[in-house]
Amino acid sequence: MEKKKLVVLTGAGISAESGIKTFRDAGGLWEGHDVMEVASPEGWHKNKELVLDFYNQRRKQLHEVQPNLGHYTLAELEADFDVHIITQNVDNLHEQAGSTKVLHLHGELLKVRSTKNPEYIVDWKNDLVLGDVDEDGNQLRPHIVWFGEAVPALEEAVAITQQADYFAVVGTSLQVYPAAGLLHYTNYNIPIFYIDPNPATIYDLSNPLEVIAMNATQGVPVLREKLLK
Repeated sequence: MEKKKLVVLTGAGISAESGIKTFRDAGGLWEGHDVMEVASPEGWHKNKELVLDFYNQRRKQLHEVQPNLGHYTLAELEADFDVHIITQNVDNLHEQAGSTKVLHLHGELLKVRSTKNPEYIVDWKNDLVLGDVDEDGNQLRPHIVWFGEAVPALEEAVAITQQADYFAVVGTSLQVYPAAGLLHYTNYNIPIFYIDPNPATIYDLSNPLEVIAMNATQGVPVLREKLLK
């Protein structure tokens, strides 16, 4: 029997429980920096060294944190469902927990790419500095989708969402578009579950919606029980 497809959109809330800070909680500051200084093309052109150092620090931090029960429970659901994770997070905690189908909307901390050739993307675990270049001598940059840049994975995310039998949203304020708009690509009769301690109000949905007003480590196990019933 074919497994039902569960699509899960995850945001900063699930990673915050592992100790990764989010800029949404700090009034636009991300680890003490104005987010536009470190997460926009303008910030990059103004001060490349600052931006590189910022992501080097985030990469170091990632080596010090672990997935939490929210991540692990989503991975365990693969035993019963065809689980696809679409994440706004740039960490690899879903993969560390064992999830096998993870699509990163906003890029990945452990990859870098060429500033000139968008197809040139490589794995990167250590510091990235000025002078680190691709095979044609172009400077490498973090493989992160910055504010004002296109989201290359969006079409794939829409296609996955359209095939969902169940759709869950975990730990996101639903304020960041285009990710927040994915909800509107679900088939109108499939159940949507929304797990967040401070859930946003969702308008314009014809789907049956169940809000689980908990954080990820509490709410994802509740979701699992509901789905397995």
